[in-house]
Amino acid sequence: MSSPLVDVTLTVNGKTYTRKVPASLPLVDFLHEELSLTGTKFSCGIGVCRACTVAACRVPKAHAVPTLACSTPVGELNGQTLTTVEGLAGPSGPSPLQQAFLDEFAFQCGYCTPGFLMATNMLMERLRAKPIPEDQLDAAIQDACGSHICRCTGYARYYAAIRKVILGTPGLTVR
Repeated sequence: MSSPLVDVTLTVNGKTYTRKVPASLPLVDFLHEELSLTGTKFSCGIGVCRACTVAACRVPKAHAVPTLACSTPVGELNGQTLTTVEGLAGPSGPSPLQQAFLDEFAFQCGYCTPGFLMATNMLMERLRAKPIPEDQLDAAIQDACGSHICRCTGYARYYAAIRKVILGTPGLTVR
């Protein structure tokens, strides 16, 4: 039996889309098939690896929360605002976070990179609102990214890039 169709309106990377889709359609499939946004990766399919992480604002002006696109039905996100990895870059190129990942060679195959970028971007948003002491940064990074799986074991470089960009961004930490 197929899933019933539902009307879904989402704002993704600043653009609003309305579509009629199966209620149980995974968000990652919606992003790929309906919006041609393929940066969000499907890997494990059960939300364990976190490669498919996107940012969802469930209520206006709230902090974004990590949302697993492989296991979240798009029908549950109606009316929400999402940011995918494509939404991080600016008109002139990569965001400072993306550039830090490039500068530190913080990936090998790159498959998990969108999830790490999104988790770090949401961490940086939280730190903009409430900076933390520098000596608490490693724990904050671990809390934000520690459940993400990198099959190529690039963790040290990811964490170095994350530290670099956070410490280099004024107002995210205090001494």
